[in-house]
Amino acid sequence: MSYVLNTPEDQRAMLEKIGAASVEGLFRSIPSELRLKRDLNVPPALTEIELSQHLQDLAARNRPAGDAVCFLGGGSYDHFIPAVVDAVAGRSEYYTAYTPYQAEASQGSLQAFFEYQTLICQLTGMEVANASLYDGGSAVAEAVLMAGAVTGRTGQVLVAGSVHPEYRQTLATYMTNLEARPVTLPTPAGFLDPDDLKRALNDQTSCVVVQHPNFFGCLEEVEALAEAAHARGALFIVSFDPISLGLLKRPGQYGADIAVAEGQCLGNPMVFGGPYLGILACRQEYVRKMPGRLVGQTVDRQGRACWVLTLQTREQHIRREKATSNICTNQGLFALRAAVYLAALGPQGLKETADLCLRKAHYAADELSHKAGLQLRFQRPFFKEFTIRVPGDSAAMLPRLLEAGFHAGLDLGHWYPALKDSISLAVTEKRTKAEIDRLVEAYAAEIKPKK
Repeated sequence: MSYVLNTPEDQRAMLEKIGAASVEGLFRSIPSELRLKRDLNVPPALTEIELSQHLQDLAARNRPAGDAVCFLGGGSYDHFIPAVVDAVAGRSEYYTAYTPYQAEASQGSLQAFFEYQTLICQLTGMEVANASLYDGGSAVAEAVLMAGAVTGRTGQVLVAGSVHPEYRQTLATYMTNLEARPVTLPTPAGFLDPDDLKRALNDQTSCVVVQHPNFFGCLEEVEALAEAAHARGALFIVSFDPISLGLLKRPGQYGADIAVAEGQCLGNPMVFGGPYLGILACRQEYVRKMPGRLVGQTVDRQGRACWVLTLQTREQHIRREKATSNICTNQGLFALRAAVYLAALGPQGLKETADLCLRKAHYAADELSHKAGLQLRFQRPFFKEFTIRVPGDSAAMLPRLLEAGFHAGLDLGHWYPALKDSISLAVTEKRTKAEIDRLVEAYAAEIKPKK
């Protein structure tokens, strides 16, 4: 759709039709302190050539993960994507598909979503999964709202401090105008102590939220945490790493009531941090409180298999104030990619991928310890991410490592002031022994005393 501006004559004609004397008069009913100030300090207009060059210059400032060897994590990972994922998702009938508002006319999309839901249930050990949410952070927030609707409790929501800080920020935004409030439980040892959780729980706690493996890479004591939450009538929500389930217990096996995840690692590129895929699965008894869409399988009048939107509890589907969620976007294309990825790998392929991540991450941690003299920040089991302590300020060290050819980790001081000397690294199945060894050499060179 082309952009055509409103000329002054157009504006005068519209104002006359409305009966307002000016644009300012049109908005006079809004208190002045709430209105946007008109002085936007916009620079002078550019010609088309100048604007194109300016945008190219801005784009050139981006540093894709492929520009350096990537050890970044924190929800965005450089995993291998089989060619079949792009081949299927790149087909025009999928690549250009939009939200099916006349859902049953979109049988191909509905079948793909149904397959995605089935695979997520098999992956998580949960009984039902929806047809995707926006991203990992909003999935956490939606799960908390869902838990409040299930329990009817309006008290506290307990969140481990080891949950991704941006997920916690998203949750706080969602809950800004609600009676319930998120309470962050400290995790100084890199995990949530079940005894600390027991002391914080009360009869108005609607849910407990943990991440496993958590933001620091550490494994949580999820079975004990789930037991503590259930003992006080609270739901247990876990944010998991889908790849880790190739080796770790599934959420449904250790008592999770709602399982959520960031699905980027399932066949989706890093794409500068998003958009990504929100995964949400739960127990069957909570399905009526589930946000988003649920695709079901049935038969048509001729007895042929077909697919329908069985549950559509969004506000757009006439639910209005009774909606379980105000989500207006699902990530159908990314959900399709995740389904193709999981189907291509299968259980054995996922196990092998997870095993490679585990072995390579532990090799990297051992080498950083033995050859670069760096120690793990937390003495906890980990999967593919771990946190190291470095001498000095990690924020100053990482740019130099980037110049050496490595996206060498995340500066945890950005979110945790007490951890400004700590870096989180992720090692996926793509990283080679040679790349890990060169990373160790780069770290060793950085911390070696300068003459």
